[in-house]
Amino acid sequence: MQIGKRIVHCKYVIQGVTEDGRKFRPSDWIDRISSMGASFGESHRLVYSDLLHPELYEGQKCLIIDTELEIKNPNMYQYVMNFVQSNGLKMTQVCDVDEEKLGS
Repeated sequence: MQIGKRIVHCKYVIQGVTEDGRKFRPSDWIDRISSMGASFGESHRLVYSDLLHPELYEGQKCLIIDTELEIKNPNMYQYVMNFVQSNGLKMTQVCDVDEEKLGS
């Protein structure tokens, strides 16, 4: 996303709680969804995609979705967004300005 001359990079942070504050079950849902975009690396271990992965955010395990997923894998993006909406999960958008890509 570009705002003026600033390049902004955004991600969605999806928490393991519903909008009304209940903990979402099953507790491993973040790993299950993250594994859908993962692959096996050379070490024969699961490697999560940079576009869809688990991460600690403010001390809580969350699902992180890079907005690039919508472009690179629209079906996966739509699946995750439908999952979030149908289960009423808390989602926040976090954006950073990429200083390296700023024009003069």
